[in-house]
Amino acid sequence: MKFYLVAGERSGDLHGGNLLRQLKNVDPQVVSRGFGGDEMQAAGMVLAMHYREMEMMGFLSITLHLPRIFRYIDQCQRDILAFQPDVVVLIDYGGFNMRIAKFAHAKGLRVFYYIPPKIWAWYQSRARKLKTWVERLFLILPFEKEFYARYGLQADYVGNPVLDAIKAHQQDASFSARLPLPPDRPLVALLPGSRRGELKRIVPIMAEVAKQKPQWHFVVAAVKNLPASCYQALEGMLNVSFVWESTYDLLGCAQAAVVTSGTATLETALLKVPQVVVYRTGALEFRIARALVQVPFISLVNLIGNNLVVQELIQDRCTPEQISSELDRLLHDKIYREEVLNSYQRIFNLLDVGSASENTARLMVKYLTEKA
Repeated sequence: MKFYLVAGERSGDLHGGNLLRQLKNVDPQVVSRGFGGDEMQAAGMVLAMHYREMEMMGFLSITLHLPRIFRYIDQCQRDILAFQPDVVVLIDYGGFNMRIAKFAHAKGLRVFYYIPPKIWAWYQSRARKLKTWVERLFLILPFEKEFYARYGLQADYVGNPVLDAIKAHQQDASFSARLPLPPDRPLVALLPGSRRGELKRIVPIMAEVAKQKPQWHFVVAAVKNLPASCYQALEGMLNVSFVWESTYDLLGCAQAAVVTSGTATLETALLKVPQVVVYRTGALEFRIARALVQVPFISLVNLIGNNLVVQELIQDRCTPEQISSELDRLLHDKIYREEVLNSYQRIFNLLDVGSASENTARLMVKYLTEKA
């Protein structure tokens, strides 16, 4: 079978790579091509475009880059037609992939969506479009199934790939020994994100927190797809260290964490590290988002837990003083800390239904074979 996959971000590339490996376990004859990154390419996919070329963030950024986005969409559409796949598999990246779904459906191609856009958070009316354009949804958040059922969509909850990654992770026993960590200080992990726009606003705030708390040691989870200059505000501080592409090992040693809203909040929760969630964007973008968002929380931890499991310090509340205050509580209030950890365990149990990529691969091949 021929699969055309489309992922436009780092996380989608990771999930796509894991899915492809499982697809080949189910059907060794799988051939794949698409938009993605290093992980998908390593899993055997012929890469038509790397996600780095498409990286952008926020309403205003997307608006400014519309001509370039439409060129990429056109390129993707032409590449799909040339490849003539048995199915187009879309992975996250909603704004781009919704257009690809519409196109592929119009051309008579079968369309599956793994990790569909979070339309339950905003633009819920897009569920009707998904019903028209997409044959099957593969969901990674358990509460999504009920939402999509209201619109009559065919959807399976397959588990969560973040939990798969956590289960597969083996802590590097020598990790802490390789870092210059003072043994008598709390270790606080700083996870500023993986996008330039996020780091531009969050890194200076994290640097102020480190200045206010010289008695703590902070370690930054840095990523290689961003230049070192993105972390400049945190450089040269005596109580700040850096690790690259070692987030899970870092969280395995940390007593608390400051985490930019996104998938990392769920990773931090599943690794049982008490955290404060932070987020800041441009004033206009924030006003637009606030008008559109239809859910009470922004972090996956609170959405899955259906409760305020961790504090969310957003926009004007995202200050060094408030972050420091919440970290103090997480580190020193034993009852509060235990409540957070107990909630984390409930989330772990809720998500734990087996390997998401394995379940998805098995179901995809099943559905394709049934209607072949």
